[in-house]
Amino acid sequence: MDRYALTQAIEDAMDDKGLTYKEVADGVGMSPVFVTAALLGQMALPEDAAAKAADMLGIPEARKGLAKIPSRGSLGMDVPTDPLIYRLYEIVQVYGTTFKKLIEEEFGDGIMSAIDYDMEISRKPDPNGDRVQIVMSGKFLKFKKY
Repeated sequence: MDRYALTQAIEDAMDDKGLTYKEVADGVGMSPVFVTAALLGQMALPEDAAAKAADMLGIPEARKGLAKIPSRGSLGMDVPTDPLIYRLYEIVQVYGTTFKKLIEEEFGDGIMSAIDYDMEISRKPDPNGDRVQIVMSGKFLKFKKY
Protein backbone atom coordinates (compact mmCIF):
# COMPACT_ATOMS: atom_id res chain seq x y z
CA MET A 1 0.00 0.00 0.00
CA ASP A 2 1.50 3.38 -0.97
CA ARG A 3 1.74 6.17 1.60
CA TYR A 4 -1.21 8.17 0.23
CA ALA A 5 -3.47 5.09 0.29
CA LEU A 6 -2.28 4.22 3.80
CA THR A 7 -3.08 7.72 5.07
CA GLN A 8 -6.54 7.48 3.50
CA ALA A 9 -7.10 4.03 5.08
CA ILE A 10 -5.99 5.38 8.47
CA GLU A 11 -8.35 8.35 8.27
CA ASP A 12 -11.23 6.08 7.20
CA ALA A 13 -10.51 3.64 10.06
CA MET A 14 -10.36 6.49 12.57
CA ASP A 15 -13.71 7.79 11.33
CA ASP A 16 -15.26 4.31 11.41
CA LYS A 17 -14.00 3.65 14.95
CA GLY A 18 -14.60 7.18 16.22
CA LEU A 19 -10.95 7.51 17.24
CA THR A 20 -9.14 10.81 17.73
CA TYR A 21 -5.44 11.38 17.06
CA LYS A 22 -4.94 11.93 20.79
CA GLU A 23 -6.57 8.57 21.58
CA VAL A 24 -4.25 6.80 19.14
CA ALA A 25 -1.25 8.65 20.60
CA ASP A 26 -2.31 7.68 24.13
CA GLY A 27 -2.69 4.05 23.02
CA VAL A 28 0.75 4.10 21.44
CA GLY A 29 2.30 5.95 24.40
CA MET A 30 3.81 8.80 22.41
CA SER A 31 3.22 12.53 21.81
CA PRO A 32 -0.02 13.44 19.99
CA VAL A 33 1.93 15.75 17.66
CA PHE A 34 4.46 13.07 16.69
CA VAL A 35 1.87 10.29 16.30
CA THR A 36 -0.41 12.53 14.22
CA ALA A 37 2.53 13.42 11.95
CA ALA A 38 3.28 9.70 11.59
CA LEU A 39 -0.34 8.80 10.83
CA LEU A 40 -0.34 11.53 8.16
CA GLY A 41 2.86 10.17 6.59
CA GLN A 42 5.45 12.69 7.82
CA MET A 43 7.21 10.65 10.54
CA ALA A 44 8.12 7.00 11.16
CA LEU A 45 6.87 5.29 14.30
CA PRO A 46 9.10 2.83 16.16
CA GLU A 47 8.08 -0.72 15.20
CA ASP A 48 6.32 -1.45 18.51
CA ALA A 49 4.34 1.80 18.30
CA ALA A 50 3.47 1.11 14.64
CA ALA A 51 2.15 -2.32 15.65
CA LYS A 52 0.01 -0.82 18.44
CA ALA A 53 -1.39 1.85 16.12
CA ALA A 54 -2.14 -0.70 13.39
CA ASP A 55 -3.95 -2.89 15.93
CA MET A 56 -6.00 0.04 17.25
CA LEU A 57 -6.94 1.01 13.70
CA GLY A 58 -7.66 -2.56 12.61
CA ILE A 59 -5.25 -2.24 9.67
CA PRO A 60 -2.60 -5.00 10.01
CA GLU A 61 -0.82 -3.89 6.81
CA ALA A 62 -0.26 -0.44 8.38
CA ARG A 63 2.45 -1.87 10.69
CA LYS A 64 5.11 -1.80 7.99
CA GLY A 65 4.04 1.52 6.45
CA LEU A 66 3.88 3.38 9.76
CA ALA A 67 7.42 2.26 10.65
CA LYS A 68 8.87 3.11 7.22
CA ILE A 69 10.98 6.28 6.93
CA PRO A 70 8.80 8.68 4.91
CA SER A 71 9.49 11.29 2.29
CA ARG A 72 8.99 14.24 4.64
CA GLY A 73 7.64 17.61 3.60
CA SER A 74 5.68 15.96 0.84
CA LEU A 75 2.87 18.52 0.75
CA GLY A 76 4.04 19.96 -2.55
CA MET A 77 5.50 23.33 -3.48
CA ASP A 78 2.23 25.19 -4.07
CA VAL A 79 0.94 27.72 -1.57
CA PRO A 80 -1.41 25.75 0.70
CA THR A 81 -5.12 26.35 0.12
CA ASP A 82 -6.49 24.81 3.32
CA PRO A 83 -7.31 27.87 5.48
CA LEU A 84 -5.68 26.58 8.66
CA ILE A 85 -2.47 25.44 6.93
CA TYR A 86 -2.41 28.68 4.95
CA ARG A 87 -2.53 30.75 8.16
CA LEU A 88 0.54 28.91 9.46
CA TYR A 89 2.23 29.53 6.10
CA GLU A 90 1.20 33.20 6.35
CA ILE A 91 2.67 33.45 9.86
CA VAL A 92 6.05 32.34 8.49
CA GLN A 93 5.68 34.70 5.51
CA VAL A 94 4.98 37.66 7.83
CA TYR A 95 7.13 36.76 10.85
CA GLY A 96 9.78 34.48 9.33
CA THR A 97 12.38 37.23 9.06
CA THR A 98 11.52 38.31 12.62
CA PHE A 99 12.00 34.75 13.91
CA LYS A 100 15.33 34.60 12.07
CA LYS A 101 16.68 37.91 13.41
CA LEU A 102 15.62 37.28 17.02
CA ILE A 103 16.99 33.71 17.01
CA GLU A 104 20.29 34.98 15.54
CA GLU A 105 20.51 37.72 18.18
CA GLU A 106 20.01 35.19 20.97
CA PHE A 107 21.96 32.20 19.60
CA GLY A 108 24.19 33.36 16.74
CA ASP A 109 24.50 32.08 13.17
CA GLY A 110 22.65 28.79 12.81
CA ILE A 111 19.27 27.08 12.62
CA MET A 112 16.59 25.61 14.86
CA SER A 113 16.49 21.86 14.40
CA ALA A 114 13.28 20.17 13.30
CA ILE A 115 14.95 16.81 14.02
CA ASP A 116 15.86 17.32 17.70
CA TYR A 117 12.48 18.97 18.15
CA ASP A 118 9.32 18.97 20.25
CA MET A 119 5.96 20.63 19.67
CA GLU A 120 2.84 20.94 21.79
CA ILE A 121 -0.57 22.21 20.74
CA SER A 122 -3.08 23.26 23.36
CA ARG A 123 -6.20 25.32 23.96
CA LYS A 124 -5.78 28.52 25.95
CA PRO A 125 -9.09 29.82 27.35
CA ASP A 126 -9.70 33.50 26.66
CA PRO A 127 -12.83 35.58 27.35
CA ASN A 128 -12.71 36.87 23.77
CA GLY A 129 -12.57 33.34 22.32
CA ASP A 130 -10.29 30.40 22.99
CA ARG A 131 -6.81 30.66 21.55
CA VAL A 132 -4.60 28.07 19.88
CA GLN A 133 -1.23 27.79 21.60
CA ILE A 134 1.62 26.20 19.63
CA VAL A 135 4.92 25.74 21.46
CA MET A 136 7.91 24.68 19.34
CA SER A 137 11.24 23.70 20.84
CA GLY A 138 14.17 22.81 18.59
CA LYS A 139 17.84 22.35 19.36
CA PHE A 140 19.98 25.22 18.08
CA LEU A 141 22.61 24.10 15.58
CA LYS A 142 25.44 26.52 14.77
CA PHE A 143 26.72 26.68 11.23
CA LYS A 144 30.17 25.10 11.07
CA LYS A 145 33.00 27.39 9.97
CA TYR A 146 35.60 25.68 7.80
